[in-house]
Amino acid sequence: MKAIDILLVEDNAADILLTEEAFSEADFPHALHLARDGVEALAFLRREGEHSGAPRPDVILLDLNMPRMGGLEVLDVLKVDQDLRNIPIIVLTTSRAEQDIWRSYNLHANAYIPKPVTLEEFVEVIRSLGAFWFATAALPPDHQP
Repeated sequence: MKAIDILLVEDNAADILLTEEAFSEADFPHALHLARDGVEALAFLRREGEHSGAPRPDVILLDLNMPRMGGLEVLDVLKVDQDLRNIPIIVLTTSRAEQDIWRSYNLHANAYIPKPVTLEEFVEVIRSLGAFWFATAALPPDHQP
């Protein structure tokens, strides 16, 4: 199985470290790429500037509350882009607000996961994501691991 390319779009340094730690304990081969806001995420996905050699991610983990361009704006842009809209997007955020959940799904997020508080819970969420997205779900052919 080839490594799964995951784009983490997150601005919070503590959450980045927690996510990296959780993925380091995950049981599947992966490459975790980082964009610190929506503007950088779009540059990565469009392979612009310093991201010209970026891989096309198999899945995007997207925070909602970020500077410059938030997660909902990123969702809005990606899901109407012919070249990018079929990349699965999982909203992974601290927000449990109903309006954020509804808006995310209305913008065609594939899943909405409130961030767990402890490392153990976070690792379990990452393992579950790996088991579902990369062992159970069928991804579009150009995204198969």
